[in-house]
Amino acid sequence: MPTIIKPEILEYQTDINALADYGLKTLLPRLGTQAGSTHFTFDIRKLEPDAFSFPYHAHRNSEELMMLISGSMTLRTPGGFSILEKGDLVFFETGESGAHQFYNHGSVSCEYLDIRSTIGMDVVDYPDSGKINILPQREIYETNSRVTYNKGEENVREIWEKLKE
Repeated sequence: MPTIIKPEILEYQTDINALADYGLKTLLPRLGTQAGSTHFTFDIRKLEPDAFSFPYHAHRNSEELMMLISGSMTLRTPGGFSILEKGDLVFFETGESGAHQFYNHGSVSCEYLDIRSTIGMDVVDYPDSGKINILPQREIYETNSRVTYNKGEENVREIWEKLKE
């Protein structure tokens, strides 16, 4: 059965863990969750003036589609900066070419619809800070701690012998 959501009766909230420069607010309860979606995460978000959205990031296993509902903001991508206006749609493919971040350069809040595919796990790369985030678990690691596949596996025979005891 279709789910009808009336955004005007919902309330915007800011992530309590967000840094001061990140003024992104999300309608709660989260719209995708409210609708019972299994393959999409979708929300309406509000970005305050002189604030950034999320840290600059790219998804390895999720595509994203954003539509600006009101206001104007600056989009950062690997190709540079673009100004987005009300009604603009932007599609972000998977991988580093789909990296993005928003900044509200205006004097009024802007709102946008954010839709992301959520099939299985996703890994989000943060090029500015050298981190990865494994979703949906939200396990965050620094990429400079990357190791080779065989690290720690040199003693397989010893491990087997101990397990046999």
